[in-house]
Amino acid sequence: MNLNISGHHLDLTDPLRDYVQLKMQRVERHFDKMLDAHVVLTVEKQRHKAEATVHACGGNLHAEAVEGDMYAAIDQLIDRLDRQTRKFKELSRDHHAKEAQKHVFEQ
Repeated sequence: MNLNISGHHLDLTDPLRDYVQLKMQRVERHFDKMLDAHVVLTVEKQRHKAEATVHACGGNLHAEAVEGDMYAAIDQLIDRLDRQTRKFKELSRDHHAKEAQKHVFEQ
């Protein structure tokens, strides 16, 4: 997966970039059909905002989180993306394949 990380009113440090990459691996683990992701980290006064758009086969996922700490915002963002990817994967799964196998084994 191609991962783009950018900062708005924020200097992206290597530890921050590594933290986002490490956390995005959790989302990749659940859903392997992701093409690319774009993560934007923004600071406005005391608001730390993290938002991500993930392009996958069959659709796009978007999530954002606002916290007082950037690392907490990234954690919350990944939790939301993880929930969305599991739901997207469940919806894209073919549920009728189980029924077809069931009928084959009954005969």
